[in-house]
Amino acid sequence: MNRDLRKLAKGQTCQVRLAGVCNHNPETVVLAHFRIAGISGMGMKSPDLLGAWCCSSCHAAVDSSKDIQTQLDFAKGVLRTIAALIEDGVIRY
Repeated sequence: MNRDLRKLAKGQTCQVRLAGVCNHNPETVVLAHFRIAGISGMGMKSPDLLGAWCCSSCHAAVDSSKDIQTQLDFAKGVLRTIAALIEDGVIRY
């Protein structure tokens, strides 16, 4: 996987889609990294493969929330992003 997943996020559709939060603006989409103990930590991001295409509004919400539903929705966004990368041929298995 030679492609820069962070650069590929630009202009994509938000895959996190938090209800009442998502701005649905592809111009604000970046690769947001899912944080999880044992993989990421203070000053250490998760691998890019564990990221979701995420609009600025959803990104701010997931970064500031410990709510389990928000984190679940973020995880679903990671899975939707991985599925899109497979469909686009970026990831092969």
